Amino acid sequence: MSVKIYAVEPSSAAEKAGIQAGETLISMNGNDIYDVLDYRFYEISTKLSISLENSKGDKRTVEIHKGEYQSIGLVFETYLMDRQHSCRNQCIFCFIDQLPKGLRESLYFKDDDSRLSFLFGNYVTLTNLSQREVDRILKMHISPINISVHTTNPELRVKMMNNRFAGESLQILYRLAEAGIKLNCQLVLCPGINDGAELERTLGDLLPLYPSVQSIALVPVGLTKYREGLYPLTPYTKETAGEVLDLVEAKGKEMLEKYGNRVCYAADEFYLKAERPIPDAAFYGDFDQLENGVGLIANLKQEFLSALEDLSPEEGLALPSPRNVTIATGTAAAPFLDNLLDELRAKCHNLTCKVIPIVNHFFGEQITVAGLITGRDLIDQLSGKDLGEELLLPGVMLRHGEDVFLDDVTLHQVEEELRIKVRGVSQDGYELLNAITGGEQDG
Repeated sequence: MSVKIYAVEPSSAAEKAGIQAGETLISMNGNDIYDVLDYRFYEISTKLSISLENSKGDKRTVEIHKGEYQSIGLVFETYLMDRQHSCRNQCIFCFIDQLPKGLRESLYFKDDDSRLSFLFGNYVTLTNLSQREVDRILKMHISPINISVHTTNPELRVKMMNNRFAGESLQILYRLAEAGIKLNCQLVLCPGINDGAELERTLGDLLPLYPSVQSIALVPVGLTKYREGLYPLTPYTKETAGEVLDLVEAKGKEMLEKYGNRVCYAADEFYLKAERPIPDAAFYGDFDQLENGVGLIANLKQEFLSALEDLSPEEGLALPSPRNVTIATGTAAAPFLDNLLDELRAKCHNLTCKVIPIVNHFFGEQITVAGLITGRDLIDQLSGKDLGEELLLPGVMLRHGEDVFLDDVTLHQVEEELRIKVRGVSQDGYELLNAITGGEQDG
């Protein structure tokens, strides 16, 4: 395998060594270069022997001496240096299969790329890993790896993923754990399929792998209204969500008593569905599974109350000028957020801040999280309402790095339709307080 060099950074070690755009990078210190992981791993060496090939097939080797963590300055056409690996499974709970037609093309791509797991925290099923990639993870001791496990019952995993290799690929997980690779595991739970006795079995298989398995997140299946022709699944109810919580909290308590770490946690959505209080921040340890919605609410609450304590007495009596804002969020978190603001409302008597839950008509009312709210639902449900001087939205509603919602409605369009300034706020208690009280927007 080899990778074509797209550009060479000016004044870099590569430019000084005479490496040119258009040449093909073959190997570094005798190691074949397949992609970004190979390149980044071997690039840290202070002495590099780099094998190259030009468009005519002529090969040459250049020597580079540099600082230990200094980049050599090669640029490639894509960050990964090759194509992103797509998922080969057809999971019965796959959210992408439940999307309506007509959304932007990138939303329909199913990624299952171990490199993105290490680089960006994406989750992989292990069914897409070649033996070379497994050996590379072990050789480089790439850690942590985030794995979508769902069940450790091989036959059930085959059924849930519709992939005949899904069961045997579990052996990769055990091999990685034995080698001391840190693993974060995700279980998307479907009522009556991989919860109950099957969940007990899965936790019984994974928890003994601690400390290699450093965290396990239990996430309820998300069901949109676009499931015609798909595997019949039902949503969690108050009772069934409570049963999951009873099991995971009991297992977590055992791990806490034995190792000082709960390891396994249920996503916040389970507590909301079961109508049970969200545990305090201390319950979640190092918050290893925030990206799976585990401890997000507890973390936000802790940060918000800490920021509130920092308000000086003068600021605490009143804001410099009266302020009236609205927060729109998903139906699941709206009651919690409204309660969280009570202390702020009491402290700032010239502040008006209301919370409006947005029902998800686009994907269906079973979808209650803020991150899947569309611009059109916001416009339809907020039009004609007194929203004050500014509308605050959870930043997760917007495409990462852009002011665009899932339905391609832009933030500017929402502002124009509602005739109000709109601000996206990250999942951060300090930023939330700053936004509510009228502080300047970061960036």
